[in-house]
Amino acid sequence: MAIAQTTPDAEAAFFADVVVRGQPVFQVGGLPDISAVERAEQINRRIAALLNQDTDLAPVTVNLDHGSRMDSDPEAVPVPSVNRGLATLQVNQRLIMTVTAQDALDFDTDIATLAQRWADLLNQAMARTNLAVAVTYRIRRTAQDLLRNTVDNLPAVLGALVILVLTWLLAAAVRHAVLVWAQKTEGDRTTEELISRLCYGGVWTLGAVVALGVMGLNFAALLGTLGLTSVAIGFSLRDVLSNYISGVILLATRPFCIGDQVVINSYEGTVTQIQLRATTVQTYDGRLVYIPNQEVFQSSITNNTASPIRLSSVTVGIDHNADLPDLFHRIQQQMRQVEGVELDPEPIVLVRELTPSTVNLEAQFWVNSRKQSFLQVTSRVLAAIKLTLQEAQFAEAIPASAAASETLSPEADMKLHSETNLP
Repeated sequence: MAIAQTTPDAEAAFFADVVVRGQPVFQVGGLPDISAVERAEQINRRIAALLNQDTDLAPVTVNLDHGSRMDSDPEAVPVPSVNRGLATLQVNQRLIMTVTAQDALDFDTDIATLAQRWADLLNQAMARTNLAVAVTYRIRRTAQDLLRNTVDNLPAVLGALVILVLTWLLAAAVRHAVLVWAQKTEGDRTTEELISRLCYGGVWTLGAVVALGVMGLNFAALLGTLGLTSVAIGFSLRDVLSNYISGVILLATRPFCIGDQVVINSYEGTVTQIQLRATTVQTYDGRLVYIPNQEVFQSSITNNTASPIRLSSVTVGIDHNADLPDLFHRIQQQMRQVEGVELDPEPIVLVRELTPSTVNLEAQFWVNSRKQSFLQVTSRVLAAIKLTLQEAQFAEAIPASAAASETLSPEADMKLHSETNLP
């Protein structure tokens, strides 16, 4: 159905489009008793009625009338007889429109020339294929609507951009202020990041809502749409949402912090970053592992550096004839002198096991909980005990203990092994 192109204020429009198969062909102006839009709508209805007929259409013809006007065409306007020059455009003896002296004046030409020009344009438009006309018209109409809507909505767009710029500045300022406050009150980098990110996201959410309101968004319709689609969205994004929720819980409960050395499932290393979606762990061989927070939250976590010091131990075997009190004293004195061994709690030596050939002693001492320091100090303690036993000539070769979870075995005249509490 042909539709006249109108403007927001129909009465104020000076010209309106005459449309054939969806394509504007030419424009007509208003008359004293009818507006341009109403006149174009009447002409478009007549053209649409002709195009919907099954019979073949004859060409548009021009009929000039220089005398008095006798028909009852609603476009007719009473004018003085001296100016009564009219022309009609007809198809199959059916009136399409009347060309008046006012039309000729509007387009700065005479009635006959204007009537013939419009008749030729109508013949060309009515002879074209529907598909080509429809595509051309839709592209042109879309471009016109886009341009008109852009101009009409320009104040709202500029207002929304101003709101977004202010939101960006405010969010950055709030994040900085909250981060400074959190550093003074919390003293934990992970919590500081959580608080600053939540405040930053909150400001952006509020700013986006205000900007969309300036653009004229109907929030009631938006909430209704979200309500209808929330189940589908939640089902499709359940893993992503679970990771973010788990990240918030991890940042709030703080089972570990950035820089802690942890064991999560089969991954062991140093925590380098805690984000809302994933936790990054750098393994001891230098690789980066990104573990989804849902997996972290559901796993058992061993935090090796939650305490500043941790217990290490080594086991050695000596002869049954050894003077145990004297040997205990020698080993304890030697461990106190090893760099990295904590003096509080002080190192101790215990009898761990009696075998037919040896007495197995366990030397326990506390060291820095960092893995590098832990292994280095344990190695130095092993070397010191080996030298002490060699000097006392109490040591014997014994099999390495299968119960040790982490073993350091220097090869010498005897075999010493270390039992640590590493996972």
